[in-house]
Amino acid sequence: MIKKLSLSLILGFIFCSMLMAQNPVQKLDVLYFHATRRCPTCMAIEENTKKTLDTYFSAQLKNGSVKFTIINVDDSKNKAIAEKYEATGSALFLTKTMGGKESKDDLTEFAFANARNNPDKFISGLKDKINLLLK
Repeated sequence: MIKKLSLSLILGFIFCSMLMAQNPVQKLDVLYFHATRRCPTCMAIEENTKKTLDTYFSAQLKNGSVKFTIINVDDSKNKAIAEKYEATGSALFLTKTMGGKESKDDLTEFAFANARNNPDKFISGLKDKINLLLK
């Protein structure tokens, strides 16, 4: 009886391990950092990021494979994450986690260049980058 139970547990563990190797857990964090005082471009980055995610990635937001977080770098509770990303003001990052490994994409320069003066280009570019990372 104990041998059968042990064998079942071992086989179950092997099966789960094989499934995880084939389908590693993947998630994408969209992180928007900002200071307490923000300019119109900073606010446009947040607004257009939300618009992009709500329009094109609502299902992923609901199932948790994509998460949007807004972080005030001036709030002391956010000190550790702001330091991790070296964010001292407005910044936009996409962080893909797959199989326990993180890879970060800094979209800050792109965001500042387009969010306010060319929102269609911002939305299209952000959508394309997110789609690429979700593959």
